[in-house]
Parts: sequence; structure tokens; C-alpha cells
Amino acid sequence: MSRFLFTLPVIALLAAGSVAMAQDSTTSDATTDTETDAQTQTETEPQAEEGTADANTLDMGQEVQEDPSYVKETYGDWQLQCFRSEAEDDPCQMYQLLREEAGNPVAEFSLFKLPDDSQAVAGATIVVPLGTLLPQGLKIAVDSGQAKAYNYSFCSMVGCFARIGFTQADIDSLKAGSEALLTIVPAQAPDQTVVIRASLSGFTKAYENVSVAPN
Repeated sequence: MSRFLFTLPVIALLAAGSVAMAQDSTTSDATTDTETDAQTQTETEPQAEEGTADANTLDMGQEVQEDPSYVKETYGDWQLQCFRSEAEDDPCQMYQLLREEAGNPVAEFSLFKLPDDSQAVAGATIVVPLGTLLPQGLKIAVDSGQAKAYNYSFCSMVGCFARIGFTQADIDSLKAGSEALLTIVPAQAPDQTVVIRASLSGFTKAYENVSVAPN
């Protein structure tokens, strides 16, 4: 805290004390009479009982809103994340929070099935950190396989989103692999790449139980 801001209230108190000492005796007597009258009036007024409160100030409480999402099952490193709805079965997606080597969260990977008449058999949403060089896109490879490149859709305060489609061959590769390698390019270092690893442990079982997204 600034020394000036700290000493300012003290100076104000000292100034107020000097003014009070400079007042004449007439003012002091008038003040004393006023204080005496006020004290007499206060003593005659009924005191509020201790512990009572005005009904208008009582906190009546409010219903706690239930979290719309919940984890139904966990398969290896994948969660089956479901969303409460009025349907007979809540819609569920696969979800994994991706971390860097130090254990800090760095990206999110969610996946859901698509209807049979869709061009892709599954869709995924991948969120990467802000500050990613968007024109370079997102590259995904399974183990040492050939990578595919995908474009980013948009960015928000949460991060940058890639909304991508997987073919049946892509899903089969994910089922058979041990990890998916997500490669991004930092905007501050466009000559470098960052690899984010997504474990595929439990992928097949989670995929069997994931919901089909409506059209």
C-alpha cells in the first residue's frame, strides 16, 4: 500500500482534532446539551430484543441448480460423460482431459457417434489452448501412423475448437492404437510444434457405450 494513502486518514484525524480544540466554550456547551438530550431519548426508547431480525432481511434460500453433466462410467482413461435430459436415456459422449508432462491440463478431447446416413461415423470436438497458430491446423496421428490435418472452427475464452469427423477407418485405428498424438503449432513460435498425447486405453469399450448424436 502507498505510504501516502496509509498516512492520509491519520492526517485527517489530526486536523479534525485541531478544529475541535479551537471551538469556543459556547459551542462545547451546546454540544453537551444536545448529547444529553439524545442520551435521555435513547434510554426511554424500547430496545430491540437480541437475536430478533426484520422479516424483510431474512435469507429465504434458493434451490441449488443441479449440474447438467455427470460421469456415468469410466473406461480406462476415457469417461462416459452424460447430460441430464427428459429423454429415457441421457445422451453421453466420450471425454478425456489431456495433460502435458508436468500434469497440467492442456486440451480436451470429446467424441460421439453420428447417424448412419452421415458422411462420418463419429464426430469429435478437440479444444486446444489460446495462442495456437490457427492456419497450421491440428494434426492427429495414432501411434506411428500417418497424420491427418484438421482445421479449427472457432476460438473462445476457453480455447480454440476443432470440430472434426472420423471415418470408420479412423475409428478402427483408434481402437487398435495405444495413443493418439495431437500436434499443434504455437503462435509465438511458428517454427516449433507441441505434441499432446491422448491415451487410447479404454477407447473401444467407451465407444461401444457412447450415444448417437441427433442430426
